[in-house]
Amino acid sequence: MLYIVPTPVGNLEDITLRALRILKEEVGVILAEDTRTSRRLLDHYGIKTPLRAYHAHNEHAATERIVDEMLAGAKIALISDAGTPGISDPGFLLSRACHRKGVRVECLPGATAFVPAIVASGLPCDTFHFEGFLPHKKGRQTRLKYLAALPHTFILYESPYRLVKCLDELIAMCGPDRQACVAREISKLHEEVKTADLQALKDHFSSKEVKGEIVVVVAGNDA
Repeated sequence: MLYIVPTPVGNLEDITLRALRILKEEVGVILAEDTRTSRRLLDHYGIKTPLRAYHAHNEHAATERIVDEMLAGAKIALISDAGTPGISDPGFLLSRACHRKGVRVECLPGATAFVPAIVASGLPCDTFHFEGFLPHKKGRQTRLKYLAALPHTFILYESPYRLVKCLDELIAMCGPDRQACVAREISKLHEEVKTADLQALKDHFSSKEVKGEIVVVVAGNDA
């Protein structure tokens, strides 16, 4: 059995009772993207289950061995630093391998950053495109051009260090008047959700030091 367990994107209280029970009582090991980050969460709730690193740099090599453990009877949980594993975080390879080998996969509902961002943005959320992180170089402009033409809202993840550059690129592709939202520090003390046109967002975030995980929500092309 593989349990995929979402963890809080900010406030440590944003975790379900079921997730705590599974991490504490149901599994023999927890696979974590960064064991140091995850240890803070587990210590907060008094969870002593052993942690093992499972991240982008070792998932290809480790996946088969982990599946073999579960085929032998182990129950394992997969968590990421924040949010739901598999959403711009490791998880897909392990889930796919489990399905191919007949290992049951159970994903708990829970935190993911883009859902509160789009709902709080005030932009249409009945239909949307989740892009996640754009490529840094090759293919970036091609993806931006594609996204700019979509008729519905699209969602990006971005680093705080590249936010202003990203807004510049979006202005070039979508125009300065396209409505958008930048959400950061979701569910934390200094949460900020700012909706305006792209130019106003660029001006706002150019004038301050930007911190935290960033979600950029952009309205669709209504031309």
